[in-house]
Amino acid sequence: CDNPYDAARGADCLAIVTEWDEFKKLDMSKIKSLLKVPAIVDGRNIFDLQKSKELGFTYKGIGR
Repeated sequence: CDNPYDAARGADCLAIVTEWDEFKKLDMSKIKSLLKVPAIVDGRNIFDLQKSKELGFTYKGIGR
């Protein structure tokens, strides 16, 4: 994939395994529209739990 949005297109879940800045700044509304199911497994806890839930994601942060 050329970018994170291409990777999310049609995926069942977004799994974050890095804390790189480019992933911290994703357009989460766009990500939600690309995923089959609005679900995030955040292995680095880079996303805000409450904001993710407000956007309609099922959110699981590792270690939270």
